[in-house]
Amino acid sequence: MVFLIQQTMLYAVPLMIVALAGVCAERSGIINLGLEGIMIFGAFMGVIFIRIMQAAGWTQDKGQQMVIIALLGAGLCGVVFSLLLAFSAINLKADQTIGGTALNMLAPAIVLFFIVLIAHQNSLKINGAAGSWFMITSKNFTGQPGGFESPIMNVFFNNVYLTTYLCVFFFIVVSIFLYKTKIGLRLRSCGENPQAAASLGINVYKMRYLGVMLSGFLAGMGGFQFSLTISNCTSSGQVAGYGFLALAVMIFGNWTPINIAVCSILFGLFKCIAAVYATLDLNGDGVYLLNDLGISPYAYRLMPYVITLIVLAFTSKSSRVPKAEGIPYDKGQR
Repeated sequence: MVFLIQQTMLYAVPLMIVALAGVCAERSGIINLGLEGIMIFGAFMGVIFIRIMQAAGWTQDKGQQMVIIALLGAGLCGVVFSLLLAFSAINLKADQTIGGTALNMLAPAIVLFFIVLIAHQNSLKINGAAGSWFMITSKNFTGQPGGFESPIMNVFFNNVYLTTYLCVFFFIVVSIFLYKTKIGLRLRSCGENPQAAASLGINVYKMRYLGVMLSGFLAGMGGFQFSLTISNCTSSGQVAGYGFLALAVMIFGNWTPINIAVCSILFGLFKCIAAVYATLDLNGDGVYLLNDLGISPYAYRLMPYVITLIVLAFTSKSSRVPKAEGIPYDKGQR
């Protein structure tokens, strides 16, 4: 059970933070379909930073600090990449769907070009990724190797990626910023009625830029988190459709952080089952029930996406979409 919960967290946290990235942009009035591309770019920049630090010998005694910097750097690179969407959507008033699609096409091309240039292969892996310098273990707390006596302590504080808790921290901080601060209220008003917001002295352009930049920051971090955990410390120019799955989680969660967190755990559980069903021992009795059922492995792999379609079919009509989402703002329009 400890293994199942920890693995579910690995799959749920990237979904959760990238879905919130979509909320930041769409609450400001900009549709960000480029989450997939931003994740790919952030993953690559985080991995290449760690490789550079490894070559310089910085990760031998400061590995965890370097991972924190890499996570933040991936987020900042996501901000830079998302500015392409912000400029085209806000200043040029271009179609936001096309702009996001362009980012999704541009990111893999750029990333794969540099991966082949650097590594002469189709993926870029962190050297010595099997080490524990980017993970939290019981030794960090007790000074002794091995697990805790309490199963709950093992779930949350043994063999857990440091970046998992950092992503959860940023999820909470940004959620509070969006819903409990004056700037967050102004940002959300620009996604509901930008003309009314402008009449109160709110700079709609700045608020929408802020929303897209926050979106890029979270998606970039989510991409690096994906590369460390799910992709086994590898950047390969793809994130297995996680950007699009995060959009589905965002819609299912009705653009609210608490609902998004719950939905992410649900989808993360199904993704986890699809990945480890063959070795999943729920009761610790040596019986691999899901594997013994004789169901095709393709059925387990399809399950998260089929469930996504079913959920969207039943919930999309009742979703509370920001009213001005996707509508270009014209200062002279009333």
